[in-house]
Amino acid sequence: MTQRASVAPQTVPRCVAILVYDGVTMLDVAGPAEVFKEANGFGADYRIVLLSPLGEDVTSNLGFRVAVDGAVSAEPAPDTYLVPGSDRYPRTPVPRNLAEAARVPAAGARRVASICTGAFILAAAGLLDGKRATTHWRAAAELTARCPTCRVEPDAIYVRDGSTYTSAGVTAGIDLALALVEEDHGPDVTRDVARALVVYMQRSGGQSQFSAPLQGPPPRSPALRKVTDLVTANPQDNHSLGELAEHLHMSTRHLTRLFHEELSTTPARYVENIRFDMARALLDQGHTATRAAALAGFPSYESMRRVFARKLSISPAAYQRRFSTARRAGADE
Repeated sequence: MTQRASVAPQTVPRCVAILVYDGVTMLDVAGPAEVFKEANGFGADYRIVLLSPLGEDVTSNLGFRVAVDGAVSAEPAPDTYLVPGSDRYPRTPVPRNLAEAARVPAAGARRVASICTGAFILAAAGLLDGKRATTHWRAAAELTARCPTCRVEPDAIYVRDGSTYTSAGVTAGIDLALALVEEDHGPDVTRDVARALVVYMQRSGGQSQFSAPLQGPPPRSPALRKVTDLVTANPQDNHSLGELAEHLHMSTRHLTRLFHEELSTTPARYVENIRFDMARALLDQGHTATRAAALAGFPSYESMRRVFARKLSISPAAYQRRFSTARRAGADE
């Protein structure tokens, strides 16, 4: 067990208020709350309260009844105000009363933070206007559409813009809570909390480590669809710009323009992305990194390693250790 550190407590406990409402994602609430609670064991002094818009108990996304400490309007402004997410609000508009339940306390809080799709509630409250933000990678495009003045960073684990914080999907709320504890009490306490919870103090890489490959819509142009189908079916072939253009009997300039207009990328980068996605799948299946590089069409392992480092900030071997299985080696022995 980690030895408890000694940190001088605050004169007044730091109030961490968490907004809960019907359909709230339970892990978005429990994960950050556990971080702050654990920090108290190492000398921090956080007081955690659960607030709902009207002070009534709510039902979480798991069907659990969540007892609250009171109504948003009945509590003084908290030090930290957390707004968890829900599966509902990327799909439906945020109700006005819920947006107000985020906006009013946030005005007096030292800092306000959203977990996962809680960013949609902050956006509906006008709290993300003109700011950088993130959310779950699946909902990033929708957040951009709903908050066009907000600069959404879909690959970030969490983003800070002034006193406003937003985090990515689900467990990224734990990453954000650790960052908030570090702001308050420094890295030593945060390291102790992370060790006690058996989590990373700071994860390398971004959300693209966890996202499914190539989720974008197919090209509209039949010619471009033909090229993308060819690359996807045979990523090991020679897919240089000249070869692709010759296959379609068009100029390299015209093909490059088609890729830019419809896919917002270049032919070379598209081929690289296809090979990267195939390499990840092969690593997930247990192939060696060298074999995955060859089957995915990379010229060498080193070229694949550079792509992994640029996209995920980890090596292919580290990716395979982290994501190919959730079972520790030897756990069943």
